[in-house]
Amino acid sequence: MKEQVQIMKPLIYDFSLEELQQWAKDNGEPAFRGGQIFDWLYVKRVNAFDEMSNLSKALRVKLNEQLSIAALHEITKLESKDGTVKFLFGLHDDHAIETVIMKHNYGNSVCVTTQVGCRVGCTFCASTLGGLKRDLTAGEIVAQVVRSQQILDARGERVSSIVIMGTGEPFENYDATMRFLRLMIHEKGLNIGQRHITVSTSGIVPNIYKFADEDTQINLAISIHAPNDALRSKLMPVNRRFPFDDVIESLRYYQAKTGRRISFEYALIGGINDQPEHAEELAGVLKSMLCHVNLIPVNHVPERKYVRTSRNDIFEFQRVLADHGINVTIRREQGHDIAAACGQLRAKHMELG
Repeated sequence: MKEQVQIMKPLIYDFSLEELQQWAKDNGEPAFRGGQIFDWLYVKRVNAFDEMSNLSKALRVKLNEQLSIAALHEITKLESKDGTVKFLFGLHDDHAIETVIMKHNYGNSVCVTTQVGCRVGCTFCASTLGGLKRDLTAGEIVAQVVRSQQILDARGERVSSIVIMGTGEPFENYDATMRFLRLMIHEKGLNIGQRHITVSTSGIVPNIYKFADEDTQINLAISIHAPNDALRSKLMPVNRRFPFDDVIESLRYYQAKTGRRISFEYALIGGINDQPEHAEELAGVLKSMLCHVNLIPVNHVPERKYVRTSRNDIFEFQRVLADHGINVTIRREQGHDIAAACGQLRAKHMELG
């Protein structure tokens, strides 16, 4: 059963600019003080209210009394030879979450988590081990990006893109995810370009329709992992709630409404969903859609029995899709030497705890 969030004091990263302005007025200050606080959080990126030096001492005391700025504490930090950095962060209630910074030739991408654990139940994924504990607040998601940017500040670099592909199902924590997105794209904050943000869902159909109506330029990715209903239900129990055909229909609505390309994530699992006939069937489903397929050789998870697809089968799967005119790439593996697959670091921490 999902736990309720219990934060003793409200987390300041949960506040929009307008809400900080209102907080300032409620505390006898002009509204522009809220804007100064917002700037300290997202532009100067301080870690303590007492560092907000252009605020009066009395106002800093009120901030410390009423609000919290400490969302995360670092439990573990692992650095890969390829530049990937993976964090295990502790939360106020002793739960832990993972965040990953990935270095690309086009910049730094941060992969954020939206829930503590996951209830979707994909049978090849470490994130679902232990089930869902609770949703994160928007501020707890925001804090992952702010902390990542603080790390990059030391290198003179910035977060250039965000992928919401960490632990959890963003569209089962929809309101917090959308609040997080609005905070990320705010021009007075981190000001991340909408087209540089991708949110990934396993196919929560009602919220795909809702997201289509949000009128954003944020990218949508779908974890599909199978070309038909029967196989997808075996790999992804969520498919029993939201059948394959309903997912595809909702994506067609999204595309008609937005005109945007959809990314399909397809985890290749040895002998399960990686044969040429699977690729042929998938091509038939996607042939009329503006889309891109990202093939992901499945990571070995000790608790799962699946094996990786052979290199030859990976390239053959790619060839079949390409021959049908489907835009397809094979995901470049990152952080392979530091257990960078979603949920692996947290699962190990849970065992030790």
